Amino acid sequence: MSNHPPKKLTGLGIVVVLLSVFSLLLGACGDNTATITPPTTTAATTAPATTAAAMTSATATTAGASSAAATTSATSGTLTGEVVIYAAASLTDPFNQIKADLEKANPGLKITYSFGGSNTLRTQLEQGAKADVFASANQTEMDNALKSSLVADKGQVFARNRLVVILPRNNPAKITKLQDLANPGIKIVTAAKDVPVGGYTLTALDKMSKDATFTPDFSTKVQANFVSQESNVKQVVAKVQLGEADAGVCYLTDISASVKNDISTLEIPDQFNTLASYPISALKGASNSAGAAAFVKYILGSKGQDTLKSFGFITSAGSTGSTLNGAL
Repeated sequence: MSNHPPKKLTGLGIVVVLLSVFSLLLGACGDNTATITPPTTTAATTAPATTAAAMTSATATTAGASSAAATTSATSGTLTGEVVIYAAASLTDPFNQIKADLEKANPGLKITYSFGGSNTLRTQLEQGAKADVFASANQTEMDNALKSSLVADKGQVFARNRLVVILPRNNPAKITKLQDLANPGIKIVTAAKDVPVGGYTLTALDKMSKDATFTPDFSTKVQANFVSQESNVKQVVAKVQLGEADAGVCYLTDISASVKNDISTLEIPDQFNTLASYPISALKGASNSAGAAAFVKYILGSKGQDTLKSFGFITSAGSTGSTLNGAL
């Protein structure tokens, strides 16, 4: 084996070596770059995904809320349109309060009343007056409405009332007991006999005439003192309040805050008194049948009964719920 001296690198060899080294360096740099995950790239990828998820969640929430709102609107009993009520004059105060309560709770609802003697209202309906609900101060007029096919049934009694004798506060006739109503010269105002309160008054007088504490002709003598027979009970109260009569007969609930300081009362004992019944019914020709049914149900419900009671009415037992806003 012979010894040879080392070969010298030529220019071409040097270039080849340098290229090899450079390639190795580039490979190393390329590996290092591949292992780094730039934060900006991750942010750009993650943000849209997060936003999309949030948008999906928000959309689902909004859809759920809209669905819930729609359900609430459909089931809350909110009513719109006009509901026309023909009601006995003695119901004026509580029904006006109910109107305020319901219209406040149902902005699209308009309640329109026509108050008067129950017989007059029934006659107007028979003659073609348009209404959705009839509330009478006696069963007789509701029965008459049924005979005329204005209503589908005898209605439901929602309240009761009592009779009372009223006198001007200064009591010029010096009336201190029921027997004094038969004294000659006493000026008495009452409602016409066809008006519920007028009929109840005659019944009470008949009961008194049959009692030993009165004379048999008591009713006849009292009726001889009638100087006016009005078409509704509010007119009776007004005439006594103004001093145009010495006495009158009305419902206990007619002694409202606006008149109580101008009158005094004489109680009619239970054995002579008549408990007036108030039935209510939707009319068969109602323009707003849904509103009519809901109003009747409200009157029979707890809120309606509470309002009537607050105005002195004797309310019915077994009240039902209501479908109108403001009733729950």
